[in-house]
Amino acid sequence: MNRFEVLSDILEQRYSCRAFRPDPVPRAQIEAMFGMAQRTASWCNAQPWQVALLSGDALERFRSGLVEMAEQGRSEPHIDFPASYEGVYAERRRECGLALYQSVGIARDDTERRREQHMDNFRLFGAPHVAVISTARSLGTYGAVDCGGYVSNLLNAATSLGIATIPQAAPARYGHYVADAIGLSGDRLIVCVVSFGYADTSHPVNGFRTSRAGVPSVVSFLD
Repeated sequence: MNRFEVLSDILEQRYSCRAFRPDPVPRAQIEAMFGMAQRTASWCNAQPWQVALLSGDALERFRSGLVEMAEQGRSEPHIDFPASYEGVYAERRRECGLALYQSVGIARDDTERRREQHMDNFRLFGAPHVAVISTARSLGTYGAVDCGGYVSNLLNAATSLGIATIPQAAPARYGHYVADAIGLSGDRLIVCVVSFGYADTSHPVNGFRTSRAGVPSVVSFLD
């Protein structure tokens, strides 16, 4: 395959994994995927991202505390979440949610099972590794934008190595807890986490895929 075909294949293969095997990823592969992500472009080459990578006992403590925070429900994100999803954004969000629940056989009116599925976000889907991504507070929106590019490249790098991933905003709802757990200084903001490992391919939740809008709906050609 040529380079275009290789990249296209990686983009087609990547998906958000919601059930992981417990097997850890070898350190050499972890370093390789993060090394690839370091090639991400950023405003003025600022490279504002910093990563706290949790595994083993540190991750289990973090996971347990995160579930406790979610059960208490005291949301405190460092970066404001969307005020609302409207129009096509609401439609896409709804489509994703319905596909998720259908994949695991959860009925629309089964509120208890829907809640349990939602809590999997804070159990980090059983992933053996979690990367907490932060940005420099002083760089504002553009620092967060740079971190988005970094996360995207990290996901694709992982996919190229056979490593499954899911970028998660839900844990960032508890930004102060996350910051305290990793000893983050006050001049940094939690952007998101990326849970990763090897996919449990036998779990039905890993069988569904989200759709993508076509080029004509997002690109306006002005000649």
